[in-house]
Amino acid sequence: MARNRSAGLPSRKQILDFIASSDQPAGKREIARAFHLSGQDKIDLKRLLKDMADEGLIDSSPGRAFHQAGGVPRVTVLRVVAVDESGAVWAVPEQWHAETPPPRLRLIEPGKRSALGIGDRVLARTEERGQGFIAHPMKKLVRSAELALGVVKREGERFWLSPVDKRERRELLISDLKEAEPGDLVLCEVSGRPPRVSARVDAVLGDPFAPKSFSLIAIHRHGLRAEFSKEAIDEAHQGSNLPLGEREDLTHLPIVAIDPEDARDHDDAIWAEPDGEGGWNAIVAIADVSFYVRPGSELDREARARGNSVYFPDRVVPMLPEELSADICSLKQGEDRAALACHLRIAKDGEIKSWRFIRAKVRIAANIAYEDAQAAIDAANEERVEVSSPVCWMPEVEGPVGRELVEKALKPLWACWRALFAARAKRDPLELDLPERRVMLDEKGRITSIAPRDRLEAHRLVEDFMIAANVAAARALEARKSPVMYRIHEPPSREKLVALKDYLKTFGIEFTLGQVIKPGTFNRVIEQMANKDGREEIMEQLLRTQMQARYGPDRLGHFGLALATYAHFTSPIRRYADLLVHRALVSAYKLGEGGLPPADADHFERIGEKISMLERRAMEAERETIDRYVAAFLADQVGQLVECRITGVQPFGFFATVEDLGGDGLLLAKDLGQEYFRFDEAARALVGDESGETYRVGQRLTLRLAESNPVSGALRFELPEGSYGGASGHPRRDRKRGHRGRPANIRHSNRKRR
Repeated sequence: MARNRSAGLPSRKQILDFIASSDQPAGKREIARAFHLSGQDKIDLKRLLKDMADEGLIDSSPGRAFHQAGGVPRVTVLRVVAVDESGAVWAVPEQWHAETPPPRLRLIEPGKRSALGIGDRVLARTEERGQGFIAHPMKKLVRSAELALGVVKREGERFWLSPVDKRERRELLISDLKEAEPGDLVLCEVSGRPPRVSARVDAVLGDPFAPKSFSLIAIHRHGLRAEFSKEAIDEAHQGSNLPLGEREDLTHLPIVAIDPEDARDHDDAIWAEPDGEGGWNAIVAIADVSFYVRPGSELDREARARGNSVYFPDRVVPMLPEELSADICSLKQGEDRAALACHLRIAKDGEIKSWRFIRAKVRIAANIAYEDAQAAIDAANEERVEVSSPVCWMPEVEGPVGRELVEKALKPLWACWRALFAARAKRDPLELDLPERRVMLDEKGRITSIAPRDRLEAHRLVEDFMIAANVAAARALEARKSPVMYRIHEPPSREKLVALKDYLKTFGIEFTLGQVIKPGTFNRVIEQMANKDGREEIMEQLLRTQMQARYGPDRLGHFGLALATYAHFTSPIRRYADLLVHRALVSAYKLGEGGLPPADADHFERIGEKISMLERRAMEAERETIDRYVAAFLADQVGQLVECRITGVQPFGFFATVEDLGGDGLLLAKDLGQEYFRFDEAARALVGDESGETYRVGQRLTLRLAESNPVSGALRFELPEGSYGGASGHPRRDRKRGHRGRPANIRHSNRKRR
């Protein structure tokens, strides 16, 4: 049969028109078929679609079907979230992975009265109309109840649900209280239609202010799997008794694990020695999780459903049962453990010359906290003792880090790291030095302090050894033509770069769009702000400019690390992506049981999308929980003045964060007084019409803490009485303004001025 001859690559407009007119999901395959593309044209189409996505013309949905940017797929599953008093039904996409909030679509149904209620799911055909979207239901799907988490309030004889989500402002009448009492944290099922929307208590979770409640809120709000099935627990118990089998014996080497002081598990350990030619031999030993968690087992199904471990200040929701994650798979001092070891030969300039992967038996010489490792090496450097090459390891007990451990383990590691660091500097990866908050709790779970984590040389050392092993894993699999679950971080889109250019102009920094954008391009911007106010704000904006990292089978590189190929290999206890890479290496190197099944290899794209989504969910849960701890920490300071920094400006007001603590709060534009404030989008500022008083991103100012809600994590600020205003330095003008036309670009910012 004669094949259709390729008609040539379609234009951008032709592709957009096809996507807009198609009644079916329009993926890469459907587009190629529609335009009769084959051979090289199909390869060129893939490149064109990527360019269109970078230019902000199209987005892709979870099934890799394309739709116009800012829109929704032509056919998708929607979930009903509201039915207003007029009977209009509103829904949101069930899957939405863009950085912007999901759009609300009005469902257009035949007949006068809708048969749909809150929580209903429908397969719908969507279309853009005016400034928004509408949807036509095609099929009603199995209903999923809308669950709401909140605190019970009592008003007279009625009980209300006050939600924990700070973005949700409605309070719902509770129709069935069960055993709940006012002040209890409860999980409710929401049902009904306005004006009769109500909540029925499904589970009583206890005191929302009790220790561990803040993480419990996140677990329930995000649907995290906090309990393991009995089958998974039984498999973990059986697996923990498995003999290690034949492995390369590395127990004579002083391999050390350097981790946070409060680490709950230990995935990785490292060792290095001089190779006699100016370079280094190094080993990165990683817990051999693939030996204990076999494909198709109940443990595997649980791990894939979780995607990763989730870490809270007071607990961890692990990807694997604790019998594995915190015990038999964890690389503990003095215990024989199964490892998948990456042997590296590193040149004196830090470049990786060769690698090999083996299953090994290791006995960790020590589990060392970052701070202890740093203190030990700093003290040793002051003594200027020469590095020695270890042959055999005999542990010595002497304080947190004994002298022999420093000589035979830490010094060679630091010397090898200097070479890796030099290679890193040559690559010029993105360097965003933004602080990470650490919540410290006492033995009863009460907050003792919240402070930024220190960034030490020891952190960089471990990070660079892990990066080297991750690169070696990706290259090893590529060399053997094996599937790779890459860690992908693509360059910023043009749309984001245009916004960055406008923002940097307000600081007097020129940013050329026509240049080849590399990580170093952003580093040069940061260098221009050395020792200047606004440096941290610019780094935050550069972070927002970056694309979100994800997992997938396409070799698209890691922009932030300035690496052409990169995979995650070093944390299989807590990341499913790493477990897949381990299985691929086991198969590629013929290392025994626990390799990658062909069925998984064929579905890497779908698996990558799922675990990327689960990673984003975990990050959001962790971030929200920290916000709740911050709000609880500040609850006793309501009414007091706090030092803040503006982190975001919108037409309706600005967001500010408390210096050194974090936790974003809102100050509404209506609380800025009687003067009218104009929103300058390019400058990301609110500017007073009469005084020129300005509130802009990055500005530091003193605010009064008006509200701190630990349950929702929300803060609210006010201006101090008699305070001087924004960046202009003009005093507050608290008088009524005369009537004048309201500019279109802030039509929703100051609607009620009294």
